[in-house]
Amino acid sequence: MIVDRIANAALYAADRKLARALEYLAKTDFSKVEPGRYELDGTKLFALVQQVETKPREEKQFEAHRKYIDVQFIVSGAEQMGYAHLATLKTAQPYDADKDAEMLRGAGDFITATPGTFLVFFPEDAHMPCVAVGRPAAVKKVVVKVAVA
Repeated sequence: MIVDRIANAALYAADRKLARALEYLAKTDFSKVEPGRYELDGTKLFALVQQVETKPREEKQFEAHRKYIDVQFIVSGAEQMGYAHLATLKTAQPYDADKDAEMLRGAGDFITATPGTFLVFFPEDAHMPCVAVGRPAAVKKVVVKVAVA
């Protein structure tokens, strides 16, 4: 897992697809981009611009993906994101290949993500996005999906 400010995106240029994802996030004015899916390189690299309402932690579960790395970037608002290594959690819903998601339960650590913050979750990193900071609130975020293979 990586947590950093978008101003430091150039530090992660070693992986070409990850570097392209971070460059897209750093150079795009998302205040002018509507929610939706944006292809950057077909199914290998795409962005999901989302307007979400955060929820209390008790209503959320950890999730993990096998086909994609998640690069989550906060445009506006704030949310907590939980993270834990897969080995420390128990399966709540088995892996669904169509959704590329396994739902998990257990304990983890939480980070408050504010505008300009990005987090990178690799397949071994379970994560719990969209957790309310205090009360539920609106958040605009971008999730760039980076194919693992």
